[in-house]
Amino acid sequence: MERLAIIGAVAAGLAATGVLLNASNRLADRSGPAPQQTVGHPATATQDAPTGAATGATPEQRQAAPEAASGRQQKQAVLASRHMVVAAHPDAAAAGREILRQGGSAVDAAIATQLVLNLVEPQSSGIGGGAFMLLWDAKAERLTTIDARETAPAAAKPDRFLPADGSAPQWETTVHSGLSIGVPGLVRGLYLAHRCHGRLAWDALFAPAIKLAEDGFTVGPRLNLLLAGMGADAFGPTARALYFSPDGTPVAVGTRLRNPAFAQTLRAIASGGPEAFYTGPLAADLIARVRSAPNAPSDLTLEDLAGYRALVREPVCSLYRAYRVCGMGPPSSGALTIAQVLTLIEPLTRPGDPLAPAGVHAMAEAQKLAFADRGRFIADVDFVAVPAGLLDRGYLAHRRRAIDMDRAMTRAEPGEPPSRAPYEFAPDTSRERSGTSHISIVDDAGNAVSMTTTIESAFGARLMVGGFLLNNELTDFAWKPADDQGRLAANRVAPGKRPRSSMAPTMIFAPDGRLWALTGSPGGSRIINYTAKTIVAMIDWGLDPQAAADLVNFGSRNGPLEIEDSAAGRRLAAALAGRGHTINFADMTSGVHVIRVTEDGLIGGADPRREGVALGD
Repeated sequence: MERLAIIGAVAAGLAATGVLLNASNRLADRSGPAPQQTVGHPATATQDAPTGAATGATPEQRQAAPEAASGRQQKQAVLASRHMVVAAHPDAAAAGREILRQGGSAVDAAIATQLVLNLVEPQSSGIGGGAFMLLWDAKAERLTTIDARETAPAAAKPDRFLPADGSAPQWETTVHSGLSIGVPGLVRGLYLAHRCHGRLAWDALFAPAIKLAEDGFTVGPRLNLLLAGMGADAFGPTARALYFSPDGTPVAVGTRLRNPAFAQTLRAIASGGPEAFYTGPLAADLIARVRSAPNAPSDLTLEDLAGYRALVREPVCSLYRAYRVCGMGPPSSGALTIAQVLTLIEPLTRPGDPLAPAGVHAMAEAQKLAFADRGRFIADVDFVAVPAGLLDRGYLAHRRRAIDMDRAMTRAEPGEPPSRAPYEFAPDTSRERSGTSHISIVDDAGNAVSMTTTIESAFGARLMVGGFLLNNELTDFAWKPADDQGRLAANRVAPGKRPRSSMAPTMIFAPDGRLWALTGSPGGSRIINYTAKTIVAMIDWGLDPQAAADLVNFGSRNGPLEIEDSAAGRRLAAALAGRGHTINFADMTSGVHVIRVTEDGLIGGADPRREGVALGD
């Protein structure tokens, strides 16, 4: 894979189908201090050692982590010789595996898996949202990345979230309103992926989800818990009627839940392609629903829907201990931020024991520096000139000097990377939430898909049309377009712009060029740290995919060191005593899904913090 190739001409003949290749080749990176959110438990304020954390969570803390913890399920690494799917729900993974058994490609399986996830895990992803996809063509040794991120409507203005009376924006009011809803990108993204790498017929991929929607699926503990935590009054009337009884009780665990409206929507898209979603009766229903949203109507139009395009972008790849780690470029900040972290720690750490205090400390300090750059400079590259020097080795060597291996810094400031724009961006005011899912798939031919998919917060905007929930993705934009000095935020709202994301679908290639592993996770801006931990756990610490997913979560988003509130987390915090870290214990509900590709077959791991499984043959 010395010649890692990027699709450059697959757009031929696709313009009429509504897919478009992005001609932009800029890799702008530079981010600033990301706002900190105390998640799950209040911070412990000790300098040298953690103290006990509170057991409750305030409403603001629940907003910061709406995909709440729902317990752990002990899981074992799964072995397969032919193909494998790792996804966040057993029904979804089973649908993907069935497509692989029929001779479908990894992309075919990903489409079937995603459609079932929309039904059985509605809090996390679906056709009302968007996704980032990495597609590996084993025969051509070619990596393609697809941007199906949602976009702001043409009428959007930078002050979208600022109340007219000058008061502070209210998260809850904004999420459950039309202001938060972006143009969904997932259907066009899936169609583009299928046109490039599909093997079975498009309509055949909808059969598993249609059957489950019509016959019903069994409600599990996680969906029930999240519905109960959100409450019936948070939803629009259609979603409330589907998921709650008239008295506001959520559907019980074990209930056979049918969604005939979603089956009807899927049948339309299966037969009519993406145009059945972006034009016609379904599009008209979508616009009518968002225009009548509570709190504030949407300014989305039929023209916004019809004009949406999925984009093929260049991947971001970096070397870490001779492995090539690849992911999505802007508007995703995931790959750039992870690449900075890995490059910063490489000379400071060495392969050895998992969770060695020096290694964890180095990662946390590197994450502070990387998140500082991320928050200040990374945004939609079609609107913002992200500095091309964010991954410059000389620049990162200079940044590394700020890391004291004996003492934690409080907060990092953004750097001055080469090729940065000659103007200053404002500090970031984005509030990224974690209603997201990740899918990892390898097919019989060695082709692979790593796909992170989202509707933003848990249950998105909580408005339903056609049996699916709509995203609240626009709340990923900066809430304030400029600071008091008049500096503009890189991630400010603009017409047609895609909000910055932390989603980090990742593929890792061995020194000889072969695909070595694929991974990713949900988790809002913590996705970056979850994924970085998994990469280091496999490359440096020699853990198999399940052990890497099981490993205690930790990381900094340029503030306190967040550590998973568990016995293992408490031990890790104690081991870091004396290095000056301020510790936040939190329910860090990752959803890491990993496949390792070995000479003997595939090894899969699914995060024990959610309901995901690895299935293979």
